[in-house]
Amino acid sequence: MSIRILLGLFLCSAFFKFSFAQDVYAKNESVDIQNYVFGLHLNDASNEIKGETQIRVLFKENPAPFSLDLIQKNGAFGMEVTKVMENSSQANYTYTDNKINIVPKNSKDSIQTYTIKYQGVPEKGLVIDTTKFGKRSFFGDNWPNLARHWLPSVDHPYDKASVEFQITAPDHYDVMATGKKMEESNLENGYKLTIYSEPAPVATKVMTIGVTEFASRLVDNIDGIEVSAWVYPQNRLEGFGDYTVAANVFDYFIDHIGPYSYAKLANMQAKTQWGGLENAGTIAYFENSVTGNKTVEPLIAHEIAHQWFGNSATEKSWNHVWLSEGFATYFCILYLESVYGDERRKEELAIDKQQIFDYYRKNPAPIVDLSIKDPMKVLSTNTYQKGGWVLNMLRHRLGDGVFWEGIRNYYATYQNSNVLTEDFRHMMEQVSGEDLESFFQQWLFVKGHPQIQWNWDYSNENINLNIKQLQDHHVFVFPLEIGIVKDGKLTIKTIEVNQRNQNIAIETKDQPDSIVLDPNEWTLFENMGKL
Repeated sequence: MSIRILLGLFLCSAFFKFSFAQDVYAKNESVDIQNYVFGLHLNDASNEIKGETQIRVLFKENPAPFSLDLIQKNGAFGMEVTKVMENSSQANYTYTDNKINIVPKNSKDSIQTYTIKYQGVPEKGLVIDTTKFGKRSFFGDNWPNLARHWLPSVDHPYDKASVEFQITAPDHYDVMATGKKMEESNLENGYKLTIYSEPAPVATKVMTIGVTEFASRLVDNIDGIEVSAWVYPQNRLEGFGDYTVAANVFDYFIDHIGPYSYAKLANMQAKTQWGGLENAGTIAYFENSVTGNKTVEPLIAHEIAHQWFGNSATEKSWNHVWLSEGFATYFCILYLESVYGDERRKEELAIDKQQIFDYYRKNPAPIVDLSIKDPMKVLSTNTYQKGGWVLNMLRHRLGDGVFWEGIRNYYATYQNSNVLTEDFRHMMEQVSGEDLESFFQQWLFVKGHPQIQWNWDYSNENINLNIKQLQDHHVFVFPLEIGIVKDGKLTIKTIEVNQRNQNIAIETKDQPDSIVLDPNEWTLFENMGKL
């Protein structure tokens, strides 16, 4: 999802051996949820929903106890469970501490189906409200772990599953959900049943529904995938105009990264707490993203990039969320670079760089911050903008050809699966033939960035460059391009910075008019001025 873009529109070391640490969700690796069928009954008389969920469970070993997340009724909000079935008989279960704890009675079958019937008023996750035009609406807004407020599930991205939504709602609503529409039937009692099915595995954080009055249009069909726009009828023409660019973005990512995982790509105006939420195949954009001015292209590019990174290749631990947000941030920049040229890349990175420096002064922490336990706190300038900058530096180090080959191999290997940072590192090492451990550690697991003071003079046909790293917790090692300006012409030389205090001689026949550090925005460092 995009935080920075929303705001813009409105206005310690750790090592790889600890990569699995900290995310405190109790993962049950012996159980694999294969499929959810969420039957939901919505109404206009109240905000109470009724649910009947069927869950197909694969036990990797012998059937063993497991848990599903569902927030219990407490006051006005939460869910009451009325029945839990194991196959066709009553299940052995308890419902405590917002967990449905199930002890399988069938000890033989490796795949079993459980049915949960429940009802209640969700406080979060399913946003039941009115649109900005006063129309009643229901929107799924699950990120990061809010599905448990309305969907019994393993509410963590480590266990993804195919999903079907069977939504019964008053027949005046248009219904959108994760997956491809399989059925729309008038029930002749003032209600309508709409079914959507997504065969690819999806994390609960990016499952969604949208139920309100919509205007919709097919934007394009790319590689057999329908790209569409779903907006409020009052915003019909502006919304279709703003969201049409999604087809160009979608085509770019398929061409450069690899095949798309999901049944469709719908772009939906919605009630969401985020600037955009990258729900799998059904992206939600905040209501005022529709302006008719076609200014939302970067937001659309960011959210569509997530379909590959975060949705399909999904972080296994919340502490590695840069694999989602850092990737979406940089791949948005790559798309903009492809359309508007390299100057746009440099402009975007320069903006991001300043935000990184400002953030660090108040929040000195690494990108992969193993001190964070709450997934709501993993999103930051570090996981977005700094994560994007790491990919920019990696691209420059490896070269475009190797970088893109590594990205395509990484996605092909982990499509519809889960990853950690070390998995990405290993893939890029395999493709490049380089040892990248020190690169990954200093930029992702060490806090901060190089803060340098410098000066230069010229004598004896040499530029004498003096560089000092001011940060006291770590000496960064990095290549640095030096721009030598003479008579309006820029010449690039590259040096290796690897000491706290360094004196470097660069041979050049003529005395430069000026020196510029990193003129092409390839290295993340803070220029602290002259020595």
